[in-house]
Amino acid sequence: MLKQRIITALWLAPLVLLGLFWLDGGAFALFTALIVLLASWEWVNLAGLDSQRQRLLGAAGMALLMLLLWFGGAAHSAWPLWLGALGWLANLYWVAQYPDKGAGWQPTSRRLAMGLWVLLPCWVGFIVLRESGAVWLLFVLLLVWCADTGAYFAGRAFGRRKLAPRVSPGKTWEGVAGGLAATTLLALLFALWQTLGLAQGLALVAITWLVTLISVLGDLLESMLKRHRDIKDSSALLPGHGGVLDRIDSLTAAVPWFALLGGWL
Repeated sequence: MLKQRIITALWLAPLVLLGLFWLDGGAFALFTALIVLLASWEWVNLAGLDSQRQRLLGAAGMALLMLLLWFGGAAHSAWPLWLGALGWLANLYWVAQYPDKGAGWQPTSRRLAMGLWVLLPCWVGFIVLRESGAVWLLFVLLLVWCADTGAYFAGRAFGRRKLAPRVSPGKTWEGVAGGLAATTLLALLFALWQTLGLAQGLALVAITWLVTLISVLGDLLESMLKRHRDIKDSSALLPGHGGVLDRIDSLTAAVPWFALLGGWL
């Protein structure tokens, strides 16, 4: 398993980095759309529709919505990000109340709708961040990586109090604190690198704290859906790593929120 994970990472990481930071404009939008469409194909299964025909139809529907947003100009605007922000408030409620409020999200139609406000704003967020400059796209990617890494090591060393034991038993509040410490350091380094003033630097730290916590929610949401479907991975598209959603679950929450809040910097 470890060998397969390494092999997949060796070809996947350069491909993703080239696509995210070398492409721009329509080519970048297409590249990120392909990633989100693969995640959409997986999401249809999380919603309870597991036939290949249903999953392909779901991905095709997402592609049509993306085309409408792109040619309608909404892929460059804030309103899809606000839609996603409101949707994540509902996601927070359902994750926090799991499994007691399952009737609010468990029907297949509602899980499919949930996929719209999770995945479409993520795609728009990628486009907005890339258009604002690659540096902030790099920042949000590093933020999610630092949050995950800090949480992993702090959780292993100090983890005692469970964060959401009925959703993801391995996560702890100490891990969240470790993730916040790591992303705070990242924000301070970026503030120095970008020569931000005191007010802008403090704003970046505050936004970083919020987006770090939201990235944890992205991870928990997918865990909740997989637990309900009784599956370990969203798919086997990435050998040794599971599915696309397993790799971008935190980004689906972090990217649109940072794209929305980053405009205050």
